[in-house]
Amino acid sequence: MPETVSALIALGGNIGDVAGAMQSALGRLHAEPGMSVVSVSPIYSTPPWGITEQPRFLNACAEVETSIPPHVLLQRVLAAERGAGRRRLRRWGPRTLDIDILAYGDQAIESPTLTVPHPRMFERAFVLVPLADIAGERVIGGRRVSDALSALDTSGIIRTDDLLSLPRAA
Repeated sequence: MPETVSALIALGGNIGDVAGAMQSALGRLHAEPGMSVVSVSPIYSTPPWGITEQPRFLNACAEVETSIPPHVLLQRVLAAERGAGRRRLRRWGPRTLDIDILAYGDQAIESPTLTVPHPRMFERAFVLVPLADIAGERVIGGRRVSDALSALDTSGIIRTDDLLSLPRAA
């Protein structure tokens, strides 16, 4: 049996039923062979980042236990984005769903299509706030998530009443 690793993913969006898109994507990923969603954060409402003249985002994080290689995981999260109607029109612009791989075990990966740990995660409170809920003590790229979060401005990030549930086995 292949080795299982813990992968951390970030989910976000600001168009349509974002919480529903996140839940559907987690269900889709959980149903894939070699993958199991084992924890999910609460959902947070966050100010837009990059292009600020757009609606607020919803953001969450999840932990996935997986035995699939990281580039296959990338293909599966991209397919989940497309399943939610994601079209890549403008960098940092509005989107139905965006899923980023933040960490894949303790591996450092740098390829033309995938960089892990995510190269900008420690600059983004909208990623670290939900990530700290499920992996605050995890060390990624030599930094503890909770320590990295303490160095960022979290004003404007509000926990919502929306909750994601762990997908059930099929």
